[in-house]
Amino acid sequence: MEEYTTAQLRNVVLLGHGSSGKTSLAEAMLFASGAINRMGRVEDGTTTADYDEEEIKRHISLSLALVPVEWAGCKLNLLDTPGYTDFVGEVISATHVADLALVLVDSVSGVEVGTELVWQYADRRALPRMVLVNKMNRENANFERTLQALRDAFAGTFVPLQLPIGTETKFQGVVDLVTMQALIGPEGKVAEVPGDILAQAQEARVQVVEAAAEGDDELIMKYLEGEELSEEEIKRGLSKAILSGSIIPVLAAAATASVGMQALMDTLVTYAPAPADRGPVQAEGVDGTEEIEPNELAPLAALVFKTAADPFVGKLTYFRVYGGVLESDTRVWNSRAQVEERLGTLYVMRGKEQMSVKRLRPGDIGAVAKLTETVTGDTLCDRGHPLHLAGPVFPHPLFAVAVHPTSKADQAKMGPTLTRICEEDPTLHWRQERSTHETILEGMGEAHVEIAVRRMENRFGVSVGTAIPKVPYRETITKTNSDQYRHKKQTGGAGQFAEVHMRLEPLPRGQEFEYEWKVFGGAISNSFKPSIEKGIRQVLEHGVIAGYPVVDVRAVVYDGKEHPVDSKDIAFQIAGREAFKKVMMGAGPVLLEPIYKITVTVPEEYTGDVMGDLNTKRARVQGMNQQGGKSIITALAPLAEMQRYATDLRSLTQGRGLFSMEFDHYAEVPAHLIPQIVEAAKE
Repeated sequence: MEEYTTAQLRNVVLLGHGSSGKTSLAEAMLFASGAINRMGRVEDGTTTADYDEEEIKRHISLSLALVPVEWAGCKLNLLDTPGYTDFVGEVISATHVADLALVLVDSVSGVEVGTELVWQYADRRALPRMVLVNKMNRENANFERTLQALRDAFAGTFVPLQLPIGTETKFQGVVDLVTMQALIGPEGKVAEVPGDILAQAQEARVQVVEAAAEGDDELIMKYLEGEELSEEEIKRGLSKAILSGSIIPVLAAAATASVGMQALMDTLVTYAPAPADRGPVQAEGVDGTEEIEPNELAPLAALVFKTAADPFVGKLTYFRVYGGVLESDTRVWNSRAQVEERLGTLYVMRGKEQMSVKRLRPGDIGAVAKLTETVTGDTLCDRGHPLHLAGPVFPHPLFAVAVHPTSKADQAKMGPTLTRICEEDPTLHWRQERSTHETILEGMGEAHVEIAVRRMENRFGVSVGTAIPKVPYRETITKTNSDQYRHKKQTGGAGQFAEVHMRLEPLPRGQEFEYEWKVFGGAISNSFKPSIEKGIRQVLEHGVIAGYPVVDVRAVVYDGKEHPVDSKDIAFQIAGREAFKKVMMGAGPVLLEPIYKITVTVPEEYTGDVMGDLNTKRARVQGMNQQGGKSIITALAPLAEMQRYATDLRSLTQGRGLFSMEFDHYAEVPAHLIPQIVEAAKE
């Protein structure tokens, strides 16, 4: 692939609800540009962008793919993203490095849940956007109805730049409203505008010219004075209006039939912002914030936005260059890890195909293999000029499973494999839960975690089973209590003797454990102080009521007895352990459970159902707000009731509800629930 300058680049993220046709569109654009000689199909698993075996099996995209398309002297870096909500991490990464969002909407289904979601992510990055009404060749396709649905759903001025010629099986091309030409069939043949839509096209063109005039102060004066705007002026005005977000152009196409592709690519080349149009980015330097201009003289700054683990190639690191030029076979500085990384050959990725390039200029997107320390979100820069660019911010995980190896061989490989899978996808996390002795894998939903587990087996040969995680309860006391315990063992040979008097006092939440020695007059030698503590700590790990760790307790040893011959370390360990158990059982022992802060966002019509469901989950609703036709409910709820909320909410709201949850505090378990938990722990 030849080299491109910054001005020739267009970084476009394809966004949309699942199966709105993003992957097929990237395929059709590759085909129309001559990069591939036959068009793959999602159903056959032959597309360029969906190459992972899970993607091929399920016929959906699961991770972002890079598809560069060369057209009219420019390179369109297309970032194909998944539409399924579990894989939002990939969408967040892709929107972070794009300069324009092309939002696909199905001409029959219109604005869907996924459309609303990705629109919010594009809003967060203040991305200029265009909308493509795709699948115009479907039965019941309707351009006007879809346009109205967009206007109803989103704030913004939607301006069609194209009108479809025919619909359903008769969809044969589009009218370009700027040039007033018809572009017909897969080859995009230029023709006269058909007579039956000429009047409609002329009317629609007036809106386009108005939008262009409003995009540029000079043009608005000219337009208001009644002068005609030239084609060049209209293009200039539209480019400015798109960049500022004051208009959102609407286009039409049928990707699988390859109709409207040339017109779409021409529109992207003409109107999508080049990296320089979006202006400088902020980076943290040694002396505070610096502005990195997208040119070759700027200090080197490249942001890593994706890491892919491949068992054959090793680790592939995807990045976007923001300033300076990145060359193959050089050394760069990782500002987070504070290490130098050796770059081998730089690649431009087309799906999984790697095309080597000598250098990548500002604004370009590429990949490099086998970096050792670099992970998603890192900045690669010059050692003499360290910089840090803000990386993508990922949401907290919402769904967890406990994973366990299915064989001895898998046991050794499970940890490293989990680490590799989580490196590749920052919305996956894994950890050891100390109180339940389980390995927990967390993600954004059931499908997300299930696919991660499948990838561990398919790619790395590590097979694991999954289960609902145990809730990490804790044990504590509610009142002060004192008692004593004597340990005495006389069998043949040396005996054992120790007596310990102990008091337990409750501590405020989060204080864990304190140990105090208040033995006076040498009733027990100081040398046995650590022995008693060791005995107590054995109980702290394994609990007294149901086998969960004990927290927020102060243990005070205030008296006892010893024997000149039979008292030894082990005797005082046992006495300390048993005294603690005995005293704790009399100190009002209770279980504590983790309480999470939940924020649920749902369309208003589901508010009642969601509130009702939260009440059955022992949740305490903290507040409720309205925002743009949606209710935002905040609540505190016990983790025990929320383990499968991702699935519950999806079914309650037909997939239109969103939620986030993060740990808040520990609270006492209601008394009537304790017997069941104790029973379950015994089993």
